[in-house]
Amino acid sequence: MAAPKRGRSASAQSKPGRSLALILIAIVALTGGMFLSKNTTPRLGIDLAGGTSITLKAKADQGSAINKANMDTAVDIMNRRVNGLGVSESEVQTQGNDNIIVNIPKGTNSKEAQQQVGTTAKLYFRPVLASGPSVPASKSPSPSASSSGSSSPNPSTSPSASSSSKERASSSSSGSPSPTASATSQGRAVTDALKAGSTPSPSATPSGTSKPSATPSGSAAGNAAAAKLQAQYAALDCTDPAQRAKVGGAAKPGDPAIACGQIKKVWYKYVLGPAAVDGTEVKKAQAVFDTQGAAGWQVQMTFTSSGSKKFADITGQLAKNQSPQNEFGIVLDGEVVSSPFVQNAITGGQAEISGSFTQQEAQSLANMLSYGALPLSFQEQSVTTVTAALGGEQLHAGLLAGAIGLALVVIYLVVYYRGLSVVAMASLLVSAILTYVIMSLLGPAIHFALNLPAVCGAIVAIGITADSFIVYFERIRDEIREGRSLRPAVERAWPRARRTILVSDFVSFLAAAVLFIVTVGKVQGFAFTLGLTTVLDVVVVFFFTKPLMTLLARRKFFANGHKWSGLDPKSLGAKPPLRRTRRPAGPAAGSVDPKEA
Repeated sequence: MAAPKRGRSASAQSKPGRSLALILIAIVALTGGMFLSKNTTPRLGIDLAGGTSITLKAKADQGSAINKANMDTAVDIMNRRVNGLGVSESEVQTQGNDNIIVNIPKGTNSKEAQQQVGTTAKLYFRPVLASGPSVPASKSPSPSASSSGSSSPNPSTSPSASSSSKERASSSSSGSPSPTASATSQGRAVTDALKAGSTPSPSATPSGTSKPSATPSGSAAGNAAAAKLQAQYAALDCTDPAQRAKVGGAAKPGDPAIACGQIKKVWYKYVLGPAAVDGTEVKKAQAVFDTQGAAGWQVQMTFTSSGSKKFADITGQLAKNQSPQNEFGIVLDGEVVSSPFVQNAITGGQAEISGSFTQQEAQSLANMLSYGALPLSFQEQSVTTVTAALGGEQLHAGLLAGAIGLALVVIYLVVYYRGLSVVAMASLLVSAILTYVIMSLLGPAIHFALNLPAVCGAIVAIGITADSFIVYFERIRDEIREGRSLRPAVERAWPRARRTILVSDFVSFLAAAVLFIVTVGKVQGFAFTLGLTTVLDVVVVFFFTKPLMTLLARRKFFANGHKWSGLDPKSLGAKPPLRRTRRPAGPAAGSVDPKEA
């Protein structure tokens, strides 16, 4: 029964060069991919490369309370906002009872991230009562309900089943319209619409007028509010950042408001009615490309049951109006991020916003619609640039500690294992190359960022990898102590060492996986690196260390047990070969058990 086992073992190990060639080809291919992609270094986290830190303070308004549940919900939504930008290794965490800290690593679009994460007020859909390009106050046109008073190239909104969505044709402007008698009547229509907009739900008729108030005092109050809003609209210059910061954000959802919005790099100003739909009633929004029509990139929205009814009501009313009063503004933190016009009433709880969107614009709008509604409103306290000086010093100290530890491991291997230390150091080198190349490729692939805990995980992996080699070497030396020569000792030691290595690496990988699942932030970097290096340890031991040991066992230096090979039978205290333990022939030879002989 022993002969077949030796035959299978010899057959399995007859071509160890194949395994070595396979892992070397993998190293060359991965390294080539790293250079071709021009990602020759791992992507660094915020603590090593610097980045942007945003501090937000929660405000208790609109009936929301600052408590742990609302703060945790806000952190979760902000996390999804950042992830929607393709950012990894970002940190969103609470500080104290009412502060949230957002850390975004360098290498991402920090300006866009600041706009989407720092823009934390609620999302609303408001009907547009008047709009126009923003010019200095002295040249500002009066608000008009006709199409001549609006020139913003806004996209259209249509039911998801429709394929006839077109971009608004009025994409250019020749200046403000000259005052005429009709302009006066149009201004009256806007005044009526503003008075109608003083109620929580818009009630404008198709002509843009509404029923007069029941009492003269109410009518006078409505006229005064409308006049004030028109004066603010006329004086507003949205090209001025200082003025943009003062409008929109303070308006209550049930009141009309003025706001600014940038469409195709041009600033427009708006008079908006009361909020008709809350952003919390958007169940899902995603950017899709229309492959069957000419719409290009568009944003598809799905509403909740209550939001679906509200959206159907408002779009049904807007579809009857003339431009720009057939538009609704998507308002986030007091700024109009989009103002599509409505072609017909949208029912069924699904809608799409189409126009001349780029992919980035569509994804940005979908991200705002999906994650725009927070349970609390937040005020931006500070935006600071985090330098990597401290992290660089810590990285230097960590790498120095790792280098010292690695040097001590190498010295120990050389002193204790002598010639076998060459195998161990070569395996460590292969493992280090694979780890570095894969980390460099994972940066652009899955946005993996190397932070300080991840560096610690890589240093810990040195001990795990060295432990696997030591287990195998000690098994080989045990076989030699039993009186076997090196070549059979290498093959007999491998099955026993393999089981031990697999069990040990499985426990390490399981710990890393659990740590990755139950933790957040930087600790995940440590767990990911530990898990990755544990998997690579198995690959290196199976495809490099074992085949290399099989080849070296055929060399005289190791096979003859040179005293510097680390496999000297005399130094290991090996027993004499089994054939020398037979009893000498003599008078009592007949009493020897045949099985023992």
